Amino acid sequence: MGVAGIILSLVLLIGLAYRGLTVLILAPLLALLAVVLNGGVPILASYSEVFMGSFATYAKAYFPLFLLGAIFGKLMEDSGSARAIANFITARLGQDKAILAIVLACAVLTYGGVSLFVVAFAVFPIAQALFRAADIPKSLIPGSIALGSFTFTMTALPGSPQIQNAIPMPFFGTDTYAAPIIGLVGAVIMLGGGLLWLNYRARQARLAGRGYLPPEAMAKELQQEQAAAEADTPTTADPPIWLALLPIGVVLVLNFVCSRFVFPALDTSYLSAAPYNTSLEKVLGQWSLIVAVSTGILLVLVFQRRRLPSPQASINAGAVGSLLAVINTCSEVGYGNVIASLPAFKQIQDAIMGISSNPLISEAISVSALAGITGSASGGMSIALNILGEDYLAMAQASGLNPEVLHRVATLACGSLDALPHNGAVITLLAICGLTHRAAYPDIGMVTVVIPVLATLAGVTLGSLGVV
Repeated sequence: MGVAGIILSLVLLIGLAYRGLTVLILAPLLALLAVVLNGGVPILASYSEVFMGSFATYAKAYFPLFLLGAIFGKLMEDSGSARAIANFITARLGQDKAILAIVLACAVLTYGGVSLFVVAFAVFPIAQALFRAADIPKSLIPGSIALGSFTFTMTALPGSPQIQNAIPMPFFGTDTYAAPIIGLVGAVIMLGGGLLWLNYRARQARLAGRGYLPPEAMAKELQQEQAAAEADTPTTADPPIWLALLPIGVVLVLNFVCSRFVFPALDTSYLSAAPYNTSLEKVLGQWSLIVAVSTGILLVLVFQRRRLPSPQASINAGAVGSLLAVINTCSEVGYGNVIASLPAFKQIQDAIMGISSNPLISEAISVSALAGITGSASGGMSIALNILGEDYLAMAQASGLNPEVLHRVATLACGSLDALPHNGAVITLLAICGLTHRAAYPDIGMVTVVIPVLATLAGVTLGSLGVV
């Protein structure tokens, strides 16, 4: 009955989230439904101590990164830097390489620390014009944006400042550059495989005589674009490309320097004493990202002040915009930890741990499964590592496995099943593009689920062979 209750709760979470109900309501209600169906578990204590306790713990650890990332992304958007980078790349590659241009534009922005939601908003109008000119089906735009934003730059590329690459650090004592070879191989598989698929689909459409949109739909879209352009005309020109790229370059370099040289050289012995009770290994990655992204924000404010209609408004909008993202994820983490606290979950945990004595295989399965269940890469990985992270680290140390491999396999795995149809980022992307799941999800699913699963398998294989 307990396992059935967990399964019912998960099915309802996925189904109702897919229909558009917010996880802020669904997560606690369905977590408590699973509690009731497990029997004998205190309901209110599960909510106040387990759900809200996990909620608060996650917010404490990662809210600064959500906040700074959202502000940085909003400043890059409002200053025209995001648009300048996207335009620069698309202009150099040309309309005959529209898919590659959009993927690379999104990749540069997300690898530089810009929020994937900001990237989707900034790049979609450019993708719209480019795909229309090349007569590539509009239904391939979400897949192209997703490939550049939700895959290899989020989980595979060493040094990525995205939250998914930061979460494993305190569990394994690593930094964002962990296991670079495995990460680069995974990135090649995701980027190469995704581009092959999207271009194959574009060729199929061309042979079938399907273009961007039917003529009547295209005329309506052009009218809407013209009206929007008249209502929102930029007051200043976009910055030169070097200035647009400067904050991104500084974020990447400073993150590396701080994590590898600056903080390790400091005397941080005080961290082991009260009131801190921690270690440098647990905060190194977070501190490095905070310094790097904060510096990127200051650079935009200093060098692009005149291009920002209102710096205060941009900062406020970014800060407020970060709240929904972090609270949604906190709710998903709270839900997962309530499920994990139930007696019936012990059977599921034992099954996962019993699949293989190889910690990489077990970790990949548990992280990807929980990411799929919650519809969140960061939420699913946080739950899995909170429950099993210590076990995986002990297994790795016993077998002589480098903890960096655990870090990279966890990030690769979290970015596979997370992008199922109920994923919030997928739903938001489709809304931005004005498309339905039926029209665009098959391609999104291929580039964000199927191919990343293959990249995860490659990461597990390489890590098991001792590659770092």
